Amino acid sequence: MLCAISGVAPQVPVASRKSGNVFEKRLIEAHIAESQTDPVTGEELSVDDLIELKSAPVVTARPPSLTSIPALLSAFQTEWDALLLESYALKKQLALTTQELSAALYANDAATRVIARLSQERDEAREALSNGTIRERGATSNGDAMQIDSQGLPDDLVAKVDEAQQQLFGGRRKRHIPDGWATADNIASLHVTSSTDALFLDSPTIVLDESGDLALFGGANGVASVYSLSQQKVLHALQCGSAVTATLWWQSRAIVATSAGTIKVFDGSNEVAELGSHAGQVTSIALHPSGAILASTGIDKYLMFYDLSSFKVVSRVYTEAAITCCAFHVDGLLFFTGSPDERIRIYDVKNGTKMADLETGGAVHSISFSENGTWFAVTQTGSSTVSVWDLRKQAVIKVLDVGSPVNNIHWDYTGQFLATAGSGCVSVQQYTKSSKSWSEPVRKAVPARDVAWGSNASVLVVLSPEGALSILSGA
Repeated sequence: MLCAISGVAPQVPVASRKSGNVFEKRLIEAHIAESQTDPVTGEELSVDDLIELKSAPVVTARPPSLTSIPALLSAFQTEWDALLLESYALKKQLALTTQELSAALYANDAATRVIARLSQERDEAREALSNGTIRERGATSNGDAMQIDSQGLPDDLVAKVDEAQQQLFGGRRKRHIPDGWATADNIASLHVTSSTDALFLDSPTIVLDESGDLALFGGANGVASVYSLSQQKVLHALQCGSAVTATLWWQSRAIVATSAGTIKVFDGSNEVAELGSHAGQVTSIALHPSGAILASTGIDKYLMFYDLSSFKVVSRVYTEAAITCCAFHVDGLLFFTGSPDERIRIYDVKNGTKMADLETGGAVHSISFSENGTWFAVTQTGSSTVSVWDLRKQAVIKVLDVGSPVNNIHWDYTGQFLATAGSGCVSVQQYTKSSKSWSEPVRKAVPARDVAWGSNASVLVVLSPEGALSILSGA
């Protein structure tokens, strides 16, 4: 009777009720304490399942085979052969496991290569689609069958960019605050004087024309609206064909970007042109200070410049990431884009080359330039702060806490006041040049999706998250 664990005669033998195997008591109890199983069958086993065996206290005689040296040598040889066989079996199992692991690694590497190749082909196909989108256009289209990347603007537009930059840069230093412009006291007295019903539920932004009376909105239903603040009614309903993603005024004409990748130009209620060939949604549009160039950006990672005299794409620049917002510098020589990858990229308008790459620390939501030409304000998605950057230092010089997540920002014409539209309030931040200090003359608990300055900065037009308009004035 030998122990099933040690292979020798047990001193205190016990047997399993379930399997009938015999064990040394101390060995099986230690095994049960560790794994609660039968070491031979793998079944569950407890100490209560063990039966202690009784045997006569007789000294076990030494086997006759171990009473001579030849017999001992034979036993050693047998043990050695057994060890060699066991070693051979282990090496064979190791070789088999190595082969299986090599096959698994090869399969994983092959799958990774296939995924990488398919991803590359997908990206190339998307880029090819973006570069070679063929659009069937009517009489109001620009007539382009295929757009080809062109890094530089035509010479006539380069001349207009240079002319605008020289005029604006030279005149900015001598610029005076216009007569009748709002003062800090006027801003501090702003309060809600009127409001409308929720007419513009899906509109992402609000923009006012030069008169400050006509507001341009757009909705997910593919209809943009021109609303008169003085008459308190919609003057024009502009059919855009797909969801409106951005709007702006070009003199008296409305420009509307859509989720289909196109941009439509309206004169009154009539569509006069359709531009663009973004492969996907247009995310933002901006007008050059000269009024001769329109810029658009999209989720296809392209920014495009259009000649508004011919409504044709004159330059396309591929960027490293999708673009959420864009803005021309107030002098018109630089173009800024903000992206979800927490970067602001600065491009030369004339040749499309990247001039700088700024790290913001968060996904960029909106950019607005001050008329002083050196500052611009940036908001980040979900953030309650506004970062004021100095273009010369390419660094943040002031962080303004608005108190609620900021949806949009706009400087006034003089660069004194920065209006912020937040999910919990509307506020105006003021910079006083003489004391080089910041203050907050007004904060109103009016939730806002966007805000726009009215005539002489004496009025703020607020677009609520529900799509209603609130007019803040000092009257």
